[in-house]
Amino acid sequence: MPETARRADRPADHPHRGSGNRYGSRPTMKDVAARAGVGLKTVSRVVNGEPGVTPDTERRVQDAIAALGFRRNDSARVLRKGRTSSVGLVLEDLADPFYGPLSRAVEEVARAHGALLINGSSAEDPEREQELALALCARRVDGLVVIPAGDDHRYLEPEIKAGVATVFVDRPAGNIEADVVLSDNFGGARNGVAHLIAHGHRRIGFIGDMPRIHTAAERLRGYRAAMEDAGIAVENSWMSLGVTDPERVRRAAETMLSGPDPVTAVFAGNNRVTVTVIRVLAEQARRVALVGFDDIELADLLQPGVTVVAQDAAALGRTAAERLFRQLDGTLLAPERIELPTRLVTRGSGELPPSD
Repeated sequence: MPETARRADRPADHPHRGSGNRYGSRPTMKDVAARAGVGLKTVSRVVNGEPGVTPDTERRVQDAIAALGFRRNDSARVLRKGRTSSVGLVLEDLADPFYGPLSRAVEEVARAHGALLINGSSAEDPEREQELALALCARRVDGLVVIPAGDDHRYLEPEIKAGVATVFVDRPAGNIEADVVLSDNFGGARNGVAHLIAHGHRRIGFIGDMPRIHTAAERLRGYRAAMEDAGIAVENSWMSLGVTDPERVRRAAETMLSGPDPVTAVFAGNNRVTVTVIRVLAEQARRVALVGFDDIELADLLQPGVTVVAQDAAALGRTAAERLFRQLDGTLLAPERIELPTRLVTRGSGELPPSD
């Protein structure tokens, strides 16, 4: 078939064929006006819902908009109103199950306020957190919800002064005054370890995240407080903090569970640590008690079920997002620190008595 014939067979109004449009090149109001056979001002009236257009003309314009895939460019409206109706969410790791309900809760609150949520992961890297947060600000988001990876957030001071509403969640901001919504990490860990002590345990191991992370430090502090309350001297070999990589956690757990005086119980500092510890305990000849911080999927179906200190991730996200929009509507003044309670969920693993 001749090349000219093949070109002629292509649909004339396909957005990427025949019309000369390329990917990334969107139709304009001029294109809509030409297709509908009307003036540019008429298209503008239809797009912006203004009066002065007959029903027949409006229908022709709407048909042209649908055929071309036209979308209004809101950049000019943003410049006029100073708002983009979008907010940013900086997470630690989108793949972490804990952040799923938190992110969804922020999104639902944003949606209720007619705003779009844009999120991304810092991968627990302070430089990446800063890069991502400032990139969102450069795209003119109205506000930010940040789960900090770093401990110095002075880089956000110019953005906050410029009117970007900002709320920190799960961990506090560093070196600036800002709204923060936290779980009671100290109290939750203290209660979880006290629960193991109440069931007869004295040699209790703690495996947590990196000590520079606020939640890890607070949970370690809660562990120490519970042991001190019970008059139990903690041995250094019972504590291990570091990355939550399964190999590191496995080594820590196996070390605590071996030797002449192994621990009889383990307190796992977060959901990823808990999963690895469960795998290690399944290989042990003796039964070892376990309490984890953060609930995990299928925890109630294991034998025994996994006892956890549960925090409400959705409530964290919802509370943070609600405060963000209260900042935006001007009803909040001084920054506040809000701490949400945790709850102990007993399922069996934390109620096992010492095996020796």
